[in-house]
Amino acid sequence: MLSAAQNERITRVGPGTPCGELLRRYWQPAALAEELDFDPQRPLVPVRLLGEDLVLFRDEGGRVGLIGRHCCHRGADLKFGRLEDGGIRCPFHGWLYDVDGNCLEQPAEPTGSSFHRKVRQPAYPCRVKNGIVFAYLGPGEPPPFPDIDCFLAPDAYTFAFKGLNECNWLQALEVGIDPAHASYLHRFFEDDDAEYGRQFMSRAADTDIPVTRVLRNYATPEISVEETGYGLRIFARRELDDERSHLRVTNLAFPNAFVIPMSNDMIIAQWHVPIDDENNYWYALFVDYRNVVDKAVMRAQRVESCTLPDYRSTRNRDNDWGYDPAEQRNLSYTGMGRDINVHDQWAVESPGPIQDRTVEHLGTTDRAIIANRKLLMRAIDGVARGEGAPAQDDGDDRGLVAIDTIVPTASWQETWRQHDLDRRAQSAWAETPWP
Repeated sequence: MLSAAQNERITRVGPGTPCGELLRRYWQPAALAEELDFDPQRPLVPVRLLGEDLVLFRDEGGRVGLIGRHCCHRGADLKFGRLEDGGIRCPFHGWLYDVDGNCLEQPAEPTGSSFHRKVRQPAYPCRVKNGIVFAYLGPGEPPPFPDIDCFLAPDAYTFAFKGLNECNWLQALEVGIDPAHASYLHRFFEDDDAEYGRQFMSRAADTDIPVTRVLRNYATPEISVEETGYGLRIFARRELDDERSHLRVTNLAFPNAFVIPMSNDMIIAQWHVPIDDENNYWYALFVDYRNVVDKAVMRAQRVESCTLPDYRSTRNRDNDWGYDPAEQRNLSYTGMGRDINVHDQWAVESPGPIQDRTVEHLGTTDRAIIANRKLLMRAIDGVARGEGAPAQDDGDDRGLVAIDTIVPTASWQETWRQHDLDRRAQSAWAETPWP
């Protein structure tokens, strides 16, 4: 349970807010690269990020820029700008800006005027990583991208997508670092109808037991959390018998991402990026260790369940997330279909735009939630004191290991890493993170 002031401090993200200042010190997803290709003749898309209205565009040379949406001359909307002459030109008076926000031309000014050198459009550096455009909105030089698998994997082994959550970023993030919810929120009453989005569709390693059955039949995991250089490593262990345990290892990648397993060969890195205080986008980067990803098939599976260009789920608050009482009795615990993204969406949107944490009651299964809030408050306070934001660096654990496997109950703490080493030994590209 938090005080109202604490809840405000860790949820509000606009310019000048304590949490917003922290989040701006990390690379944040700003858009999918595909969004710049919706109209090949006009690679430009309006973006709202951390409470700021911006425009993302690609110039004629292929450079990507993210600049303020309103022209610094007289505030016209650059969403309607012309992409020409090496930048984006405001149709109002012809002022031209490049990807760095430099004003290149002011056609109505007198010949020889140097006024254009004295003004600058707000602009933020961008990098494209495996289908996601990342932006740095903070002060000074941006930090390096961490050496984690989602950035190290070749493009052919990755797939990126996103979706809209109509709620605050933190309640969306917290579902991803809560391993206990999977036994209920994602419970299915049958195991043989695997479909994209049913994250637990694989079989537990070295067994014939579908993970859906493990989660359903062993609903009380032992949860432990340890702090790492990236944030938190979270263990959820379910004892299958006296000798074996099902172990799910997930991670908080501080401040607003998590890394989780989808199957024995695939992981997901997922960011929850504030649009503003009451909305966020989740950006998922799927990484396969062994197989080239069929991006067209994966995209088609996702696009059929959302609308473009807003990436809003067709199951949403307006239609009760597709809730069907008959389905709830016979197919899934929620009655909201097979796509676990919809289950998560209901769980994070139904508390309201900003969850009132003054009335919650956290239990022992919320260890990761509690640990993350402590990290977040500590980091927010540090930035407010003028200290740097926590670095994303773990030394020997560069893989940010996420795995779903079976381990010996008696020695699980010593043996779980070997399962990741075995996976990497069979990988088409991954390196071993430990000596």
